Amino acid sequence: MKVMVFHIGADRYALPLWAVARVLPAAALKSIPLAPDYVAGLLDLHGAPVPVIDLSALAGVAPEQLWYDSRIILVDYPVADGGADETTRPLGLLAEHVVGVETIDSAALADAGVSGAPFLGQVAADGAGMLQLITLAQLLAPDVRAQLFPATGEAA
Repeated sequence: MKVMVFHIGADRYALPLWAVARVLPAAALKSIPLAPDYVAGLLDLHGAPVPVIDLSALAGVAPEQLWYDSRIILVDYPVADGGADETTRPLGLLAEHVVGVETIDSAALADAGVSGAPFLGQVAADGAGMLQLITLAQLLAPDVRAQLFPATGEAA
């Protein structure tokens, strides 16, 4: 399986490559009042506002700074709960130290055996250490999802 690898603190994490729409340089963001601390702000993407989540802050790790290899990973985030009416919206994920694309053996993935952060998925070990997958559909709590992606016709 191909994955996009990045760091949160000293640890390596990954998103399945099929979930990545684009990778953009870190950019200036507009703040969102009353949003949780891990909501970095809004990205102006060709005139369309895209919410951006700071993955370090979401994981409870103090973001160090923006680095030359910090990126906004643009994904198609599922805003509906599956089924025939599956809807996605663009979501930016601010990641420090984006390494790039790597291949991991799907058979080597194992359950992490931890709870508390539902967005953390399976882990794999390779020559560089452990790599943990991010489960995109469980990234945002329902109330934050509703705040960032209001139903059609509601004000943002």
